[in-house]
Amino acid sequence: MAEAGDVPVGPLTATLLTGGRSNLTYQLDDGTSSWVLRTPPRHGRTPSAHDVAREFTVTRALVGTDVPVAHPVLLCTDEAVLGVPFTVTRFVSGAAVRSSADLDALDDADIAAVIGALVDALAVLHSVDHIAVGLEKFGRPTGYAQRQIKRWTQQWSLVGDPTLTPLARELSDRLAAIDFVEQGAGIVHGDYRIDNTLLTLGAGGARVEAIVDWELSTIGDPTADVAMMCVYRHPALDLVLGTPSAWASPRLPDADTVAGAYERATGKPLRDWDAHMALGYFKLGVIAAGIDHRYRAGATHGPGFQSAAVAVPELLKSGLDRL
Repeated sequence: MAEAGDVPVGPLTATLLTGGRSNLTYQLDDGTSSWVLRTPPRHGRTPSAHDVAREFTVTRALVGTDVPVAHPVLLCTDEAVLGVPFTVTRFVSGAAVRSSADLDALDDADIAAVIGALVDALAVLHSVDHIAVGLEKFGRPTGYAQRQIKRWTQQWSLVGDPTLTPLARELSDRLAAIDFVEQGAGIVHGDYRIDNTLLTLGAGGARVEAIVDWELSTIGDPTADVAMMCVYRHPALDLVLGTPSAWASPRLPDADTVAGAYERATGKPLRDWDAHMALGYFKLGVIAAGIDHRYRAGATHGPGFQSAAVAVPELLKSGLDRL
């Protein structure tokens, strides 16, 4: 950190922050300033997942844009330092609305303001010219849906329950047969929902102070990013997270209402909506299978991981229902 220009004034203490089901997040404090350190799990890692280098690259590129991000300090890929690669960012003050209890502290007007702020922040992200900010090599601008189908199908082969493979294969095959209409390319977060943001609420409404958890980000079709946000409204998200979550709460607008708010914010229609939703359900199903894989490998930290396996068939079936 000193070499990167953020010099701690004293010894650092680290506190594990809860809420994550993939990368581990710690708050670092020196008694005066605070930072956030992110690492992948030490065991049960799979290729392309837990990519802290990806998080560092995209947030560094977005500094100076209107997209709210935590200021990146450093990326260390030398595993001799902590045993895993890691990133450090400056700490951002803001509320993390993760649980249904967190959401219940907000009244209906607050919730409406938060939904508006979340949709607007995602629209701002999608409006960024990825080439202008130096992310021209961050991902390929075409064929996003087919690459996602291939990627998550491969991931399933590494972490999926063999008894559910026929169901996963049916969904994968049906998705692969769809000729997705592409509406252009932009930066996609890949994991966007309320608990992957830090928020402030005041007399002027709600504000997103930072979008966090960028490990699945790439260049792709913004429609898929909106669909993933809406897929997370499925009640099975509570099983994936192992706790009653804010984003799956019935107090929030349903998926299609959120999608409509995005269309109004951008003035652009969301094409192939059901197909993108089905792809999102497939992706979340594989993510849940990956959480269960790490749980069975003994690589998880904290309670709630054992419920992820229950979500997998529900999500795969929801994807097929959308098709």
